[in-house]
Amino acid sequence: MRSATLLVVVMLTSASACSKPAVEEVATTAAAPVTVITVTPATLEGVVIAAGTVAAAPGADWTIVAPEPARILEIPKAEGDPVKTGDLLVRFEIPSLSTDVANRRAEVQQAQARVENAQASVTRLTTLVEHGVAAQKELEDARRELAEATAARAQAGSASANAGVLASRTVVRARFPGVIARRSHNPGDMVEASASDPILRVIDPSHLQIVAAVAIADLARVRVGNAARILIPGADEPDTGRVLTRPAAVEPGGVSADVRIAFAGATRLAAGTPVRVEIVAEDKPAALSVPTEAVLTEEDETYVMVVAADKAQKRKVALGLKTPKQIEITSGLKAGDQVIVKGQRGLPDGATIAIAK
Repeated sequence: MRSATLLVVVMLTSASACSKPAVEEVATTAAAPVTVITVTPATLEGVVIAAGTVAAAPGADWTIVAPEPARILEIPKAEGDPVKTGDLLVRFEIPSLSTDVANRRAEVQQAQARVENAQASVTRLTTLVEHGVAAQKELEDARRELAEATAARAQAGSASANAGVLASRTVVRARFPGVIARRSHNPGDMVEASASDPILRVIDPSHLQIVAAVAIADLARVRVGNAARILIPGADEPDTGRVLTRPAAVEPGGVSADVRIAFAGATRLAAGTPVRVEIVAEDKPAALSVPTEAVLTEEDETYVMVVAADKAQKRKVALGLKTPKQIEITSGLKAGDQVIVKGQRGLPDGATIAIAK
């Protein structure tokens, strides 16, 4: 009897042990936490980003140099001073020009005297020939001398005028209203007639532009008239502008080319200020887009994870316009779909999820 009882206990114990599942067979049902967005149609902008510099527009930036080696007699404006059209900027002393002007004027006077003498000779000989006193050849010689004297006078007059033009360059006056951006010399300085020895730089601050270095690969996306945003260091709001010009040719082997952008209004920026530019290259209204981190790839398949009830569902999608933060979805999604943007990596299709609030 005792033996039978022991056998029953052993059998019950074995049956109880067999009814418990192995540890590795226990499946978890915990929901994976995720963050989602609801897809809604909105305008999507494609932008070209470039580094730029504030610069004066063509014709609004003038660097003054001496017409010849000279000494500065007068330079009344300092850096930062405003100037009006016609204001005196620099007065030079160029002894060689003064001497040349005097010599050319003397040559004109000599040429005029020669013409007068030749004319008088022609008049006198004409009368003598009419009375048979002088030979016809003498009259012809006198007329030839008059023609040569007249030509010499014209040449001397032209040379004198040219010397006068050069002499007038000893005084430089403002061509347009602006501001003295740089002053490199003082009265009494000797200066060379070279771009490497500038005297003053005048800028019209009301005609400033942005010169942006756009990557050649992006040039095809840029059109004259495209809107642009000028991002200013330390400013809360960007300035706005429009693409004014784009290059018709680029340097072989170059990596970027200059695009000029006009400000939409007045700017407080100074010439030479570095800025960052966003040129609106594409503008798609009512586009469906998701954050770039929501899009996943696996081999040749591009997909997103969407919410289906309390499960994650893999959804194959086609992509359109790409921006630094957003990607357009051209097929595979519809307005109102909830797309997982955080926690989707490594999440299996059909996994149970919990949406973070």
